[in-house]
Amino acid sequence: MQPGERVTVTCVDIDDEGAGVTAPGERPRVHVAGALPDERVAAVVEHVSTHAPEAWARLEQVETPSPARRPPACPAFGSCGGCVLQHLEYEAQLAWKRARVARALAALDVIVAPCVASPRPLGYRNRSKLVPARPARADGRLVLGAYAPRSHDVVDTAGCRVAEAPLDDTATALEALLDQAGVVPYDERTLTGDLRHVVLRASHDGRVLATWIATRPLADGPALARAFRAARPEVIGVVEHVNRGRGNAIFAAETDKDRTLDGAATIEERVDVEGTTVRLRLSGGAFFQANRGVAALAYAAIVRALSARAAERVVDAYCGVGGIALALARAGATDVIGIEVHEGAVADAAASAALTGVTGTRFVAGDVAARLATIDRADLVVVNPPRKGCAPKVLAEVARLAPRAIAYLSCDPDTLARDLAWLGAHGFRTSDVTPYDMLPHTPHVEALAILERAGAAPGGLPSP
Repeated sequence: MQPGERVTVTCVDIDDEGAGVTAPGERPRVHVAGALPDERVAAVVEHVSTHAPEAWARLEQVETPSPARRPPACPAFGSCGGCVLQHLEYEAQLAWKRARVARALAALDVIVAPCVASPRPLGYRNRSKLVPARPARADGRLVLGAYAPRSHDVVDTAGCRVAEAPLDDTATALEALLDQAGVVPYDERTLTGDLRHVVLRASHDGRVLATWIATRPLADGPALARAFRAARPEVIGVVEHVNRGRGNAIFAAETDKDRTLDGAATIEERVDVEGTTVRLRLSGGAFFQANRGVAALAYAAIVRALSARAAERVVDAYCGVGGIALALARAGATDVIGIEVHEGAVADAAASAALTGVTGTRFVAGDVAARLATIDRADLVVVNPPRKGCAPKVLAEVARLAPRAIAYLSCDPDTLARDLAWLGAHGFRTSDVTPYDMLPHTPHVEALAILERAGAAPGGLPSP
């Protein structure tokens, strides 16, 4: 098989990137973006691996469509690279995500529950991260969009169906203002230009906080911000963040790079959990789950599973802005410690505790393993690490604390499997795993694992 060769293949599964893929025994195994399981397709080979029997091909024609194939909702489907599973019926997406988690955890002999569906499969995403560009196909007009797959070509994402309703309208208005002002988009190849990204965050009540990321302060930034807010009253504030770095990180590490151009510098989010409300203060760069509805379901499951008692100490590692920690505090925990490496998130978490009206919570900034090492005991531990999973030192410190239960909310099934295996070898049994569809129509799946320490009794009572 060679690049440029036209092939006809039958796909049997979806790979971790969302592409259809042929059977594992085939040599080479062919990945075809846009193809679905049980489909026979014609494709053109674009790349053949020199390291493994794998090839990647461009879909030309679906000769035998899957019964689960559906018309995609988004106008940019197939070009923006974001929601690559929109053409697969939603129930089939959920089944595939559960299977993906089960496959990753196969060696652990744990039962994986059905994937929890998003309350809204469309219009769920509360944050848009947009890239400015003046592509030739737009006649030099500035657009706010997303990078096409495996390229730095920007695709106009106007009409995006997964973003919450205010985000597309506010992006369109801002796009026109930036274009009229002659703002120059940043070019990563030439290291020229002023505007790198625009981040729009929508709250539970439809308000929007805008943050634009620039290589230097925009001279007409305050005037643009005022004009933007006048055009879109739901925009409560505009913040400018300066990132002079050459990497592809959206935000710089330093939080003192922000200046409020007009209105508020933060936005309030609310999450309803088990009959109570958690109020969160979010700054432009703060991490909060992209799907508010699924976040509420996962938080509630953690509260129920841990059943924290008032006298127990809860430690929430990788706590972000404190959503899970505060949900546990609202449920009755009176000694909660949150640890987060980002100082800005810790400031948001402390403010969120005040908004929510809980006491007995402490949020500290620093390396998670180092901060855990200063804690003498914990009855319950929550970990919600990034995709790379928990650092080995973090796992070692969690084991040292010997909590009666651990809630591990993961955004990568493979690193979850690795970490659960380590914890299993150090006295913790995984009792159940539940996948959550945090990002419908994408290959992304989150999973909540509940672990119990061998010999520990439920509810914080000493074992007999």
